[in-house]
Amino acid sequence: MTNKITELFGVKYPIIQAGMIWNSGWRLASAASNAGALGLIGAGSMYPDVLREHIRRCKDATNQPFGVNVPMLYPNIEEIMNIIVEEGVKIVFTSAGNPKTWTSWLKENGITVVHVVSSVKFALKAQDAGVDAVVAEGFEAGGHNGREETTTLTLIPMVKEHLKVPLIAAGGIATGQAMLAVMILGADAVQVGSRFVASIESSAHEGFKKVVVDAKDGDTQLTLKELAPVRLIKNKFFNDVQELYRKAPTVDELKLLLGRARAKRGMFEGDLEDGELEIGQIAGLIHEIKPAAQIIEDIITEFKLAQKQAQEIIV
Repeated sequence: MTNKITELFGVKYPIIQAGMIWNSGWRLASAASNAGALGLIGAGSMYPDVLREHIRRCKDATNQPFGVNVPMLYPNIEEIMNIIVEEGVKIVFTSAGNPKTWTSWLKENGITVVHVVSSVKFALKAQDAGVDAVVAEGFEAGGHNGREETTTLTLIPMVKEHLKVPLIAAGGIATGQAMLAVMILGADAVQVGSRFVASIESSAHEGFKKVVVDAKDGDTQLTLKELAPVRLIKNKFFNDVQELYRKAPTVDELKLLLGRARAKRGMFEGDLEDGELEIGQIAGLIHEIKPAAQIIEDIITEFKLAQKQAQEIIV
């Protein structure tokens, strides 16, 4: 499979394994890259020295392209960016911030830059900032999300209508059928997150992985819009948030309830009651923990089968 994205990243398949906090360490990124996708290390859950170690281990584990996802809202962002350059990373996905802040500097250092957005407005801002591609992520996605609640099915064609750089679709994509659907709508590739959470190589706690494969439709919901919108599995913490909302809380009261490191407690340490469990709506379609390579093989097999089925539908 060859298109603008496979050529841009030098990969076999137009599939990106999302860089997710507490889930996407060097084991997952290297496994995804070795299987023909683009693996991403999730820097959002890593101190700078930890990120450096993961980059080096990933380089030892694969000779294929890989990248780093960097949420730009963290205070040590400058140190993280310098480490990425020092370690020779060639692909960076930025998110949760203004793409103008780092895009030019990264490109001056020979890095391919992609920015994650949730609206047409911010897709165009990213393009104007000079990014090489854009990820448009729909409301279905797990983790931190857009306030507009625009679904992938509507977001992708709206962004495609205006965008000139390659477009990567994200949000609710875990199968080859979904991959074909968004590519028909105008995407050049897909970014897959939640499906890789339930992979053997994911750094998520095994208890969290089990919660994901046991999840059904309706088990997740977007909340905490006043802070940073996040899609969570419904557990005790989620119920505590909803109970607080009934009292019309202030932002400070929401921050107090959230506290610190709650996502780490939930996804990485396995506190399934009081931890923050971030996952996409597509969790209801994930029923098994598999190796990353098998997930990618399944997606490609399903994609090719869906292509044939689509041809048979047209008369």
